[in-house]
Order: sequence, then C-alpha cells, then structure tokens
Amino acid sequence: MPAATTSCSVFGTLPDGRTVHRWSLIDPIGTRAEILTLGAALHAFHVPDRHGEPADVVLSPGSLADRLAGARYFGATVGRYANRIARGRLPTPAGHRQLSTNERGNTLHGGTEGFDARVWQARPVGTAERAGVELTLTSPADDQGFPGALQVAVRYTVHEGALSIDYRATCDVRTPVSLTNHTYWNLAGGTHDTVHEHELYLAADHYLPVDAELIPLPGPPRPVAGTPFDLTAPRRLAGVLDDVDDGQLRTAGGGYDHNWALRPRGGEPEPAAVLRHPGTGRVLECLTTEPGIQVYTANGFDGAVTGAGGRPLPRYAGVALETQHFPDSPRRPDYPTTWLEPGRVHRSTTIYRPGVMT
Repeated sequence: MPAATTSCSVFGTLPDGRTVHRWSLIDPIGTRAEILTLGAALHAFHVPDRHGEPADVVLSPGSLADRLAGARYFGATVGRYANRIARGRLPTPAGHRQLSTNERGNTLHGGTEGFDARVWQARPVGTAERAGVELTLTSPADDQGFPGALQVAVRYTVHEGALSIDYRATCDVRTPVSLTNHTYWNLAGGTHDTVHEHELYLAADHYLPVDAELIPLPGPPRPVAGTPFDLTAPRRLAGVLDDVDDGQLRTAGGGYDHNWALRPRGGEPEPAAVLRHPGTGRVLECLTTEPGIQVYTANGFDGAVTGAGGRPLPRYAGVALETQHFPDSPRRPDYPTTWLEPGRVHRSTTIYRPGVMT
C-alpha cells in the first residue's frame, strides 16, 4: 500500500499580492482532501459512490474573487466566535464590549473580518499513514472587538478515508471562543443538483428556535418531537424545504438555519449527524466533541456564486453541518460556556467519515 502524501502548491494571488496556497492530502487508500490557506478552508473532499466512482462532495467557489465576496464562508474555519452574538454586545466584568457587526446589527462568524478572511500559516504534519496539514493564526487583542490575543491552530488529517479537524486555541485575556468548519456538502457530487433528495439524521432531541434575526429565543432548548426539526430518524430534506407552514422554517428563509443541542457527549468525538444520498449511495457521518450542531440548508443561495464546476449554485445547493457551541452563548449563562481563560487550552475535534449505503 502506498504511503500517505501531503503536498503544497500555489492556488492564487489576492488583490493585495498575498499568495494563497493549496495543500493536498491523500491517504494510503486514495482519499483526497484539499485545504486552502485562505480561511483555513476545506476546498475539496473526494469520496466514492456505491460503484467506487469518486466525486468532490464539497461546494467551492470557482474563483478567489467569489471566495472573498459572496462565498467567503465556503469551507472556511470561522471564528473567533462561530454563529451569532446578538447586537455584538459582549458582556465582560468591565462592562459590555462592542464587537464588529456584519449581519442585521449582529456579529456573525467573528465579525466583518473573521478568521475566514485571513491567510493562515501552514506546515505539513503528515506521516506514512496519515496525510495532514496544520494551519495557525494569531488574532491580536481587540480583533473585531474581542478581548485579548488568541493563538489558534487547526489541523486537518486524512486517514482511512476519514477527514479529521482538530482545533486548539489559547488566550492571554478571558475571551469567548467557538470555532467551526463551514463546509457545504452535496453528496451527489458538489456540482450537481440540490440537497432535496438527501436524508439527514441528527443525534439531538432538542433544538433552539430563533427570532426574526436568527438569535435563539429565551428559554431552554425545545423538544423536536412533533416538529420538522425531529431528525432522530433520517428525514428526506425535500419534505422540509417544501414546507411552507412551519413558522420557524419561514423565519430562516425556507429551510434550516438552526442549532440543535446534541445528546450529551464525553471527551471523545461521538456521533452527531449522518447525511445520506440514496441516488449515489454516499453517506457522510459526522462525529464531534462539540455540544451543538448548526444545520444550514443554503436557503439564501441565489445563483450569484459560481461553483468550481462552472455551475451557478442555486438555492439549496448544499447543506452545512457546523459543529459548535450554541449561538449567543456569551450572553446566555444558561448555555454551555464558551469563555476561555488564560492558561487553559480550548480543544475540539470533528470527524467527517464517508461511507456507502448498504
């Protein structure tokens, strides 16, 4: 069996002259992932269907210009805080801090210039069995209004067909941290169809309903039973995306843009989601150490972004499975804490494991 390979090439140049590199990770059985230093982003992930034919199941923009504009979150590592903080108002012992706001007066995915917009440093970390790259970033004090400096490392590895993402962060001043990967998945092959015929399962009995600004409503997570948010058995997404009666689906633009509270987890990655595409037989299992998962069904896509295959990406072209803490947690003491203290290490792992339906 051949050894795993980790290699680097130039992907493109930004308007300010900075170079964006692409890292290619191939494990001994031929599973291939591509990582960009811009946004520490997952650019491609090739997995086989039931006939053994590989295809890229990640939606990626066709140009760097798109990635800097309407496609900025595609596959990216988002932070310093994934998801939304209401009004960008961060409570601290010294009083409220005003964060950068970028969505209807709220802070989304770290603000105007989140981690997705940065060019990260990268180094190979592969072995004969694993292909891997580690990307690092320094977020200085007051970056987008957040307190203290944050040192972040994200490690991608491909091993035995699975893609693992390991996050690590330290700080010098108490600050909130919630990191995630914002890949849009389409198991039909990233340039084909919508996700209507996909089926989704979540290991979650409760979800967070949201207000008109997609901020979680007051109160504890609500039971999914009897609602379109019950994914405790695989649910065909067409039945959700075509639902015009549910108020929460309408609030999110005609689909999911919600966080589910996953069943309690231990210190190791545990099953969180399973996405299936019966047409190709592809399956993607997601395991994580995180307490929540945000599912977004690309309700806001309108064809303005052209995918890597040259096709405009329509509404519902992909589904994001963002493992993370709950939205607005720094303002919600009833949620699992996201505050990182100096001297402590933030660690998180998410694994995407492909397979084939039997």
